[in-house]
Amino acid sequence: MLKKIPTHQVRLGMYLHGMEGSWLSHPFWKTKFVLADPNDVKALKGSGVPFCWIDAAQGLDVEGEPDNGVSPKPSDPAPASPAVAAAPAAPQAPAVIASEPRPELSTAPASMGEELERAAQVVNKSKQAVISLFGEARLGKAVDAEQCLPLVEEVANSVARNPSALISLARLKTKDDYTYMHSVAVCALMVSLSRQMGLDEASTREAGLAGLLHDVGKMAMPMDVLNKPGALTDEEFAIMRGHPTRGYEMLLEGTSVPESALDVALHHHEKMDGTGYPAKLAGEGITLLSRMGAVCDVYDAITSNRPYKNAWDPASSLARMAQWKGHFDPLVFQAFVKSVGIYPVGTLVKLQSGRLAVVLDQNTSVLTSPRVRVFYSTKSQMPIPTQVLDLSSPSAGDRIIGREDPATWGFQRLDDLWQQA
Repeated sequence: MLKKIPTHQVRLGMYLHGMEGSWLSHPFWKTKFVLADPNDVKALKGSGVPFCWIDAAQGLDVEGEPDNGVSPKPSDPAPASPAVAAAPAAPQAPAVIASEPRPELSTAPASMGEELERAAQVVNKSKQAVISLFGEARLGKAVDAEQCLPLVEEVANSVARNPSALISLARLKTKDDYTYMHSVAVCALMVSLSRQMGLDEASTREAGLAGLLHDVGKMAMPMDVLNKPGALTDEEFAIMRGHPTRGYEMLLEGTSVPESALDVALHHHEKMDGTGYPAKLAGEGITLLSRMGAVCDVYDAITSNRPYKNAWDPASSLARMAQWKGHFDPLVFQAFVKSVGIYPVGTLVKLQSGRLAVVLDQNTSVLTSPRVRVFYSTKSQMPIPTQVLDLSSPSAGDRIIGREDPATWGFQRLDDLWQQA
């Protein structure tokens, strides 16, 4: 039975079905779950959300007042679709406090190997959702930001379990699906960067949504220019420079699109020195989320295969970005490097032993000592039996002395090695 109750009456063991008010004020990425954590109850009561919908059939009722809730009426319906990122509906659960989180919502830390399969499912699902979203935007249908939140939630949960897995998989886009997968990748990078910078969950939610929608203006660009296999002419580049403004206009006509997403869509190509576009904003004149969006957008763009150029490897991409003076906010860029790692997953590195290895996963406490898979000897110029080393462990007996360019060694299938993580 659904009941509408004042938020101050929520307690542990209740099954939360929905919340009223703007989704930006909601303290959770999800709805439809048993309140099992005292911190969740505290966050909900302090959120400013006036009323909640509970399901007394799946959790506890109002304490001492089982009929105190307001039953659904035609004039006061429970939301058919929650106003926040809704998790998949849970099966009927006993009215007790849950001792474990539901598997699909778990954000417990996971290794690269543990998260890769789940991340691959999220990537595939996200790609289809963005194709549909952008396709409708191209046809003139208004963007409903609230409908995007379940996708943002799934991406964020994967990033919480292991930041490298989904971000690395999203980088492996083809030239044909670049536009769509780029949006998924920037969403994930924005979430990871937000958490690295210590932003709260509401701001992280907005950052992820802004990343997902930042390039929607490309749907208003001519397809022959957007997907041109060669370098753009000056005239074509001038056309493409119009996509931030068109994206802003499209989102402005949308539903429940927060100001932050509008701002990132319009200003993710601004530069700190004022030479960006469309407004030539500089320094603090660019909002924090747009400064973050600029870094995430460029990193994914240059590490991906695109219609007119091949990808750069992750580590050298960071090195090149660090040399672009006046382009990025230095503090944001430093935080970004920490979020993806000095040697991101997929980076080819040379070890002191003379062996070559590919980076498998990060050690967040020691960014210079990731987990790697050794596979080649520079001394014998021959492949060697693969071996996984945790370079942060004293027993590894080796360390990174530099990064290498895969093209120099003729390695064509380097990504296959780290995906075996």
